[in-house]
Amino acid sequence: MQQSTITSQLGAPCLCWALVFATVVLASAVRAQEPSDQTAEDQDAKKLADEMEIPSIEEKAGEWSKVEGFQTFYWDERGGKIWLEVSEWDREFLFVHGLSSGLGSNPVGLDRGQLGREYVCQFKRVGPKVLLVARNLSFRARLGDELEKRAVDESFAHSVLWGGSVGAENNGTVLIDFTEFLLSDVHGVAASLKRAKQGEFQIDPKRSAVFPIRCKAFAENTELEATLTFAGKEPGPLVRAVTPAPHSVSLRQHLSFVKLPNENYVPRPHDPRCPSMFVSFADYSEPLDRPLEQRWIMRHRLQKRDPAAAVSPPVEPIVYYVDPGAPKPIRDALIEGASWWNDAFAAAGFENAFQVKLLPPDADPMDVRYNVIQWVHRRTRGWSYGRSVVDPRTGEIIKGHVTLGSLRVRQDRLLLEGLVATAENQGCRSCGVIGISEDTTLAALDEHTDPIQVALARIRQLSAHEVGHTLGFVHNFAASTYGDRASVMDYPAPRVNITDQNELDLSDAYGIGIGAWDTWGVQFAYSHFAPDADEASELQRLLRQAISSGYRFISDADARPPGAAHPLANLWDNGNDPVAELIHVMRVRQIALSRLGESNLADGQPLAQLEELLVPVYLHHRYQVDAAAKVIGGAFYTYAVKGDGQMAILRANETQQRQALLALLGTLDPRQLVVPAELLQKLPPKPYSSNRDIERFPSHTAPVFDPLAAARIAADMTISNLLQVDRVSRLAMQGDKDFGVQDLMVALVDVAWRPNVVERPLDDISRVIRQSLNEHVFQLIESPSASVAARSAGYFALDRIKQHVRTRERSSNNHERNFAKLVWAEIERFERRPHQTAQPPQPLRRPPGSPIGGSDQ
Repeated sequence: MQQSTITSQLGAPCLCWALVFATVVLASAVRAQEPSDQTAEDQDAKKLADEMEIPSIEEKAGEWSKVEGFQTFYWDERGGKIWLEVSEWDREFLFVHGLSSGLGSNPVGLDRGQLGREYVCQFKRVGPKVLLVARNLSFRARLGDELEKRAVDESFAHSVLWGGSVGAENNGTVLIDFTEFLLSDVHGVAASLKRAKQGEFQIDPKRSAVFPIRCKAFAENTELEATLTFAGKEPGPLVRAVTPAPHSVSLRQHLSFVKLPNENYVPRPHDPRCPSMFVSFADYSEPLDRPLEQRWIMRHRLQKRDPAAAVSPPVEPIVYYVDPGAPKPIRDALIEGASWWNDAFAAAGFENAFQVKLLPPDADPMDVRYNVIQWVHRRTRGWSYGRSVVDPRTGEIIKGHVTLGSLRVRQDRLLLEGLVATAENQGCRSCGVIGISEDTTLAALDEHTDPIQVALARIRQLSAHEVGHTLGFVHNFAASTYGDRASVMDYPAPRVNITDQNELDLSDAYGIGIGAWDTWGVQFAYSHFAPDADEASELQRLLRQAISSGYRFISDADARPPGAAHPLANLWDNGNDPVAELIHVMRVRQIALSRLGESNLADGQPLAQLEELLVPVYLHHRYQVDAAAKVIGGAFYTYAVKGDGQMAILRANETQQRQALLALLGTLDPRQLVVPAELLQKLPPKPYSSNRDIERFPSHTAPVFDPLAAARIAADMTISNLLQVDRVSRLAMQGDKDFGVQDLMVALVDVAWRPNVVERPLDDISRVIRQSLNEHVFQLIESPSASVAARSAGYFALDRIKQHVRTRERSSNNHERNFAKLVWAEIERFERRPHQTAQPPQPLRRPPGSPIGGSDQ
C-alpha cells in the first residue's frame, strides 16, 4: 500500500520531466541547424571547463627557464613572469626585503643596499589558493605544551603578506605566479616618499618589470629582484634634485627567501649592562615570578672547532666583504678598520675568526650569504648605517650589511682643512673621490699634516664602528671618558692638540684599533666557555670584571636628547672632563679662526668656498657645548642591577655646575663670536654657477655674508642648552641651597646684558646675544613641557631683563637706546600673549652638524 502511494505521488512529476527532456532534445536538434555562433558558445563553455582543470607543471612551464635552489622558480621570459615552485607546505623560512638601487637623497632615506624587515614565513594552501603568512613571534609560549602554544598563537594576529592561485600542480607540488608580489611595493617606497613630504606616489605596473639578471637561487637562499617605477603628480624638491624625470622614480626592489638556521644555535640572554642589541618577546609560559618579557642578544653564530681549547679556530669564520665600487684608498681604509675586530675575537678565544675581503666581482651585495660593507653615494652627506638580517626566533645574525655614505669623508676633510691645511699640502686635494688618485698610496702623504690622510683615519674608525653594529653592538657614548678611546662604538671628535708653538696638531686625531670596551663586549657576546662551565656564572664573572675595570656604558637614549642629563654621555667629544675639554676646544677654535684664509684653499678654488671652511671652524665647539651643559642639573648614573655594587645615581655637585656655567658663559663673549675682519674681506658671494649650499650660514644680508647671523647661531647653541626645559626643571628641583635655577638665571642675564664694548662689531654681537636670550626665555615660559618651577624661573629672568632694559633706555648710544625700546616692546607684546595672533620669530637655520648628517636637502 505504501509503495502504490509513492508510485502515485511520483507518476505525474515523472511524466512532466519526460516532456521537458523531449523538449530539450527537440531544441538541441533545432540549434544544430542554426547559425555557427551558437556552436562558438559551446566552444567557449568547453574552453572554460578545460581551464578549470589545473595543468601539470610540465604542461604549464613548457620552455620556461627553471632555476633550482632553496625556493625553485621558473622564469617566463615571454610573459615577463616569475613562477615559484612550492612543495613543502608549512615549512618556515626567512623572508627579507630591501633595495638594490637607491634614490640618492639622505633625508628621504631610500639608499642603495637598504635592508627592510625580516619575517618568519610559511606558504599555506587553502583549496586553489596559496597564502604567504608571516608568523607573529612577539608573543610566545616557549615553555608551554601544545595547547598553551596554540592559545597564545590564536590570541594575536598573524599577517598574510600575499595570496595567489595555483597555476600548475604535480602531486602536491604547485606553481604560483609570484610576479604580482614581486612588483608590489613591499619595501614601502611610496610611504617613505610621503613621509618625507615628497608627494603621493604609486607603482605604475606598465613601467615596472622583473629584473631577471639578479634573480638567482642557491641551496639555502633564493634572491628575486624587480625594477619598480613610482609615478607621482607633485614630486617634492628632494626628488626633483636627484631624478632625471621627477614624476617617475625607478628603483630596484630585492626579495630574499632564506633557509632558517638549524637548532644548534643557543640564544644568550641579554643583560642591561652589556652593549648588545637584542630581540625581545613576551613569553606567556614563564612562571609568575619571572618577567614576561624575554630578551636575547643579537650575534653571529660562532663556534670553536675545539670546544675544550682556550683558543681555537672557528668552525666557520665571520667574513665581511668590502664593496669594490669604493676607490682604492677608501677600500684599503675600510678593510683595515673593519679588520680591527679580529683582535677582539682573539681575546674571546677565537683564532682568525673575523676576516675582511673584497667582494667577488660576480657576487650580489644583497645576497644574504655575504656580510657586506657597501659604499653608497647620495646627493648630500648623511648618516652611515650598520644593519643586520636577524633570525627573529633566536637573535642569530644571518647577514651584516654596512652602508657608508661617500660624502661623509668629504665633510671630515672640510673640517680638517679648516683647522690646519696650508698651501704646502694642497697638491692632491682636487682629484679623486676625496682628493686622492687611484695610484696614491697611504704612505705617500704625511698623515700628521695632510687632511686627506686624517680623513682616511676617520674612515678606518667609521668602518670599525658600523661593522660593530652588524656584530650586534650598540653605541657607548661614555667610552670616550675612560681609557684611551675605549670604544669604536662611540662617536669620535678629532683630537686636536696644541703645541708649545701654539700650532694645531692632528697627529692623534683618530684612534687606531679596537677599544677595551669593544673587546669586553665581544667576550660577553661571543665567548664559548669550557664544556663543564656554567655559562650564566661565567657571564656574571665578565660583568663583574667590567665593573671593577671602571668601564662606563651609557647609550643613545641617555645621550642624544636635548635634555639628556649624564655629563659623560656625549656625542663627538673627548676626555673625561667636559668642562676642561670645552675650554680646550675654544682655544683650538680661536687659533684656527684667526688663521683661516686663502692658504686653506687649493689653487683655482673660488674664494667664496672659504665660507664652507668657516662653518665647521666657527662652530667647532658645538658638541662640547652640548657636553658641558649636561653638567648643569646633571646626574651621573649607571645601568646598575641589584647586588652588583654599582653607584645608582649621583648628582653633579655645586662646584662642577658652577665651573660648567662659567665655561659656557665664556662662549657668549662677543670677542669669541666675532669673525676676523681680514677674513670678512675674503668672503665674496658665491659665483653664479654655484648651487645653494646648506653647508653655509644663513644670511639676513644675502648675497653678502652675514657675520651677525653666524653670531646668532653660535649664541643660540649655548643659550638653548642652558635654558632647555628639562635641564631647567632639574635645576629647579635641586633647590637654591648651593647652586640653583636663580643662580643660572642671574648669571646668564647679567652676562648677556653686561655693558657694551663701544666698538663695532662687538656691540652689534652683544645685541644679537641679548635677542637670543630674550626669545629663549619666552620659549621657556611658554613651553608646555616645562615644570611650574621652570616657568617661574623664566619669569624671574624676564624681570631681570626688564631691569637692564630700563637702564639702557637712557643710554647716550643711539643703537643701544633703540634696541632697548625694541626689547621692551617685545616683552610687552609677549606679556599680552601676542603669539595667539602672530607667529613668533623663526630661528635661523643652523648648518648641519654631526659631521655626517642632519641636512634638509
